[in-house]
Amino acid sequence: MEESSVVKVFVFFILLVALTTVLSNVSTNMWGGKPETLPEGTELIVEGGMTVMEFGSRNNIPNPVLKKVLGLESKSDLQKPLASFGQSREQLQARVDKAAALEAEHESKNWVKIPVKFGAWFIFLGFVFLMVRKGKITPRVRKALYVTAVILFGIILGADPSPMGTVKDAIHLYGSKKVVFLPRMIALSIFLFIVFLANKFICSWGCQLGTLQDLIFRLNRNSKDTKGVLAQYKMPFWFSNGIRVSFFIMFTIITFGWALDIIDPIDPFKVYKPAVLGAVGGTLIGALLVASLFVYRPWCQFFCPFGLVGWLVEKISIFKINVDYETCIACEACAKACPSTVMEAILKQDKTIPDCFTCGTCMNACPTGSIKLSAGTRNKPPADKFTR
Repeated sequence: MEESSVVKVFVFFILLVALTTVLSNVSTNMWGGKPETLPEGTELIVEGGMTVMEFGSRNNIPNPVLKKVLGLESKSDLQKPLASFGQSREQLQARVDKAAALEAEHESKNWVKIPVKFGAWFIFLGFVFLMVRKGKITPRVRKALYVTAVILFGIILGADPSPMGTVKDAIHLYGSKKVVFLPRMIALSIFLFIVFLANKFICSWGCQLGTLQDLIFRLNRNSKDTKGVLAQYKMPFWFSNGIRVSFFIMFTIITFGWALDIIDPIDPFKVYKPAVLGAVGGTLIGALLVASLFVYRPWCQFFCPFGLVGWLVEKISIFKINVDYETCIACEACAKACPSTVMEAILKQDKTIPDCFTCGTCMNACPTGSIKLSAGTRNKPPADKFTR
């Protein structure tokens, strides 16, 4: 191993992380916006003879929330007695908490940026899909596409929305406030539909954190993108997925039991809005990015809630990585070059298939062009294919 190659890996890593955080901070300040924090429930002040306007003023409840809670139809309704709406203190408390949470969710969103980002995702992912289908993803092209995704979907368009946020925040909002934010569920449905169409393509090429981890991993690879300059490790799927399932269950139990979001303080997507990171979060995210040099997409494999849900939907994806066993020579070059254990499982069909990020590394490595992204059920290899 050449010392210059090792130095180059760390120099490029430091430059990438530094530029990402600095430019993201500039971009975040330009976009502005309110923080995504749920209002804390406080006991309402309700007094006899109180009007709706007095009720709102004494409890710092904005008019849009009052309108939803009491079904107000005009400004004149603000002068009506609160008692005329026939709601008990407990009913008002529950309705106000839910309406305030939904209002905070709505106000925290940039409704200009969100449709722009989804439009960019559709165009970019469609282009990459065609490139993968045609076998045009070379190691250099792959890096260029990851750089583009990091800049466009992360640095320029920010940490939110993200695939992970649609699952994490939906669970936390319902667990803590018992409400559902419809726009988030629509976004989640779109992301899962993309997974259904093409093998986790949103995670593979569109997720701002996933592509950053993947790009960091590729910095520590040789020119052919087949092995690491420094040692890289493939985690057994039973181990990584076992942690991911356990983490998901723990997150859900704590959210429903104590209304706490344990991911938020360490949310790695905040690398794209570093100003809100605390010392603990910054340290853990830094460690995650360093780990990405040696382990493929560690957050995706070990912790991501959408990664887990997407892996389940991936089982019925229309387009997926398939092997033509008539031309395959069983050299297993694809499995060796694959950054995780997924290609070995796809190739031999003898174990649970892990997350496949359709990166195209297997296609590059195959000497006979036997691997394609295509529709249809995966074929089983001949019984003696890998025993000769």
